[in-house]
Amino acid sequence: MSEGEPKIEIIKPFEDAFELMKKILFQPFNFEKWLVVGFAAFLTYLTGGGFGGFRFPTGGRWTNHSATQSDNFRSFIEQLGPLGWSLIGIGVLLFLALMVVLTWVRARGHFIFIDCIVRNRAAIVEPWKVYRAEGNSYFVFSLLVMIGMIGLMMAIAIAILVPVLILSQHDHNGLALLPLLLLVIILPILFVFMTIVQFVAPVMYRRRCKALLAFSDLLSLLSDHLGVFILYFLFSIALAIGVAIAVMLATCLTCCIAAIPYVGTVILLPVYVFLQSFSLLFLQQFGSDYDVWAALRQSEPPPIQPPPLPS
Repeated sequence: MSEGEPKIEIIKPFEDAFELMKKILFQPFNFEKWLVVGFAAFLTYLTGGGFGGFRFPTGGRWTNHSATQSDNFRSFIEQLGPLGWSLIGIGVLLFLALMVVLTWVRARGHFIFIDCIVRNRAAIVEPWKVYRAEGNSYFVFSLLVMIGMIGLMMAIAIAILVPVLILSQHDHNGLALLPLLLLVIILPILFVFMTIVQFVAPVMYRRRCKALLAFSDLLSLLSDHLGVFILYFLFSIALAIGVAIAVMLATCLTCCIAAIPYVGTVILLPVYVFLQSFSLLFLQQFGSDYDVWAALRQSEPPPIQPPPLPS
């Protein structure tokens, strides 16, 4: 690191984020403020929760069942008819429309949550209006990223998963390479996606710029400091695992009350405030252009100077 470059750390913003979380939520504790900031966090993570998975067919009789499953599926398709397909099409369109609306609300809510942390206040309406242009730009950008990710995953499935699964029908040892292939391919994609999700909105909040400009600037920053961003990414993965365990424990201890939308966000609000603060404080280290608190400090009135002493 040259003498003029800023010193970028991982542990210090982690520790500072914990102190900032305590200051926002507990010094002093205000239940009304807690609920409002919790609602902002709920909007931010509106489409980002939940875990899902699937199972590969197991056992040596997988191939024997494939023909029967294919016949059952073909029979199900034939029984649907025009009305069934119409209802399915309407359902898919309604689901896509709902996801678009939720993505828009989430994009707008992200700026509200950042503003609540930066200004240490509980406000929804004012930042919703003030950051309208940035939120809408971030919404369009998020949709494009989502479409790009889906297309990329489909390309990966066609190029790698399908050939591996076909070969595994003849050689079951082929499946052993599948996790390694997925790890090598998905980790870089996850790294870029995680960087976009965490830092594009804060850069837009600081610069009051469009999403594409913030993304372009962020890519330049990423190329100049790739090593430290990789360390942050690995640290965030370990942190996410710890948070996931804490969330599951909270869900069990509260008899699944923490799984209720918004209620769970309010219960786990310190976690959400801490995570957002951590990303903001990490980004702050790269200079005033990435410091979300810089504009707030510039808007503060200068201190009153005492009158000059008589000579």
